[in-house]
Amino acid sequence: MRAYAPVQRVAGLLLLFVSLGFVPPIVFALVAADGTAGAFLISLLSISAIGSLLYWPVRNNRRELRVADGFLVVVACWAAVALAGALPLFLVLEVSLADAVFESTSGITTTGATVLSGIDDMPIAIRWYRQQLQWMGGLGIIVLAVAILPILRIGGMEIYKAEITGPVKENRLTPRIAQTAKALWLIYIGLTLICALALWAAGMNLFDAVTHSFTTISTAGFSTYDASVGHFDSALIDWLLVVFMFIASMNFAWHFLALRRATAQVYLNNPELKLFGLLLLVISLLITVLLWQQEVYESFWESLRYAVFQAVSYTTTTGFATADVYLWPGTLPLLMILISGLGGCAGSTTGGFKIVRVYLVSKQGVRELKRLIHPHSVVPLKLGGRTLNPEIANAVWGFVSLYIVCIVILTLIVSSLENDLVTSVSVVFSAMNNLGPALGEAGLHWGGLSQATKWLMSFAMLLGRLEIFTVLVLLTPTYWRH
Repeated sequence: MRAYAPVQRVAGLLLLFVSLGFVPPIVFALVAADGTAGAFLISLLSISAIGSLLYWPVRNNRRELRVADGFLVVVACWAAVALAGALPLFLVLEVSLADAVFESTSGITTTGATVLSGIDDMPIAIRWYRQQLQWMGGLGIIVLAVAILPILRIGGMEIYKAEITGPVKENRLTPRIAQTAKALWLIYIGLTLICALALWAAGMNLFDAVTHSFTTISTAGFSTYDASVGHFDSALIDWLLVVFMFIASMNFAWHFLALRRATAQVYLNNPELKLFGLLLLVISLLITVLLWQQEVYESFWESLRYAVFQAVSYTTTTGFATADVYLWPGTLPLLMILISGLGGCAGSTTGGFKIVRVYLVSKQGVRELKRLIHPHSVVPLKLGGRTLNPEIANAVWGFVSLYIVCIVILTLIVSSLENDLVTSVSVVFSAMNNLGPALGEAGLHWGGLSQATKWLMSFAMLLGRLEIFTVLVLLTPTYWRH
């Protein structure tokens, strides 16, 4: 087991760090006297004790993490944090273990699917805690730890590359990975503060403004109300959230470079962002026309408001709702679930396929058509004027293949556990794309699904959040031989 001592050391330190996340809910519980302080205190002591037991025996091990270790660290830590996060939910809400783990995993992976109802009347500490879970998972628990805890700098690049989203993972913003992580988190915190202030000025109370800024910038989707953002019934809040969901779905490296260079050219000259904006525009207009034609809403402008909000929310995999999409007529609900597969830009907090992969797959398709006409021609694959390494193209196709295979296998398994095929397909798509909303029996919430489905979808949420490769590589014999 000495070979895995560095992994154990990082996992122990991370749990010690994550246990501090129980402090804010304890403060809320004590101030509100809602009776949950004891459960959060037990959680803090228990998780910190487990972290100490993992860390202490290997505290003097200084072996550098290998590239392969990065995958194991990321998967082990995300799974450990998901389990740790379930403890206060299990103690306070007295739900089943499957429900508690599902809710925690949904939170930390920024999926936003929930098995709970009656959220409006829950203790304020729990309502805060659910939102906080998603904010912590937004840019990644481990990237947060690398940014804050200098002792976790060992193997930082391996951890970063295993966790960061998108096919191109070699670029650094700063010479040291810890500085890169800090830069990303400073931008993340700054956007959260700006979003909270904007929502507060728009009419939310301070608690709702802060908690919804957590889940907007993390493109996560939990709300402190059963009706989600629809609770506020405010066009101004809806449009503000559309703007911030769009900003959060961009690559955070672009925000960093735009601030450092004091120019918007970083955004204007980016082919991925241009495609993303075009897709959002087309999808929004399509849904607006369909809603208006089918007279779901009384006017074109009302149709536009609800269409744009849901289009941006689903495409960015945020999962906020201002309408009961699962009750929309025709094929609209299925269309909404399918567009979640697009996701946002690589390097953002979104789930899904990622726009850069859509862009590269489209470019490769066009390239193959050209080669059919001119078999001996050499057509390089380019992104923003830069010729890409063929290995990136292979990785994109590999991701596409594994994505489809995982969707098919998980759907077949879930359809054998649930009675409704629409439910089965939608929950798998939602979990894999870290979306949240679903159709059929999971339209209102996921509480009616079987325990086995909830465990399987907890795994699917981790699989989607870590972009498949990071998890599946641990299932190969080759990994463990080396």
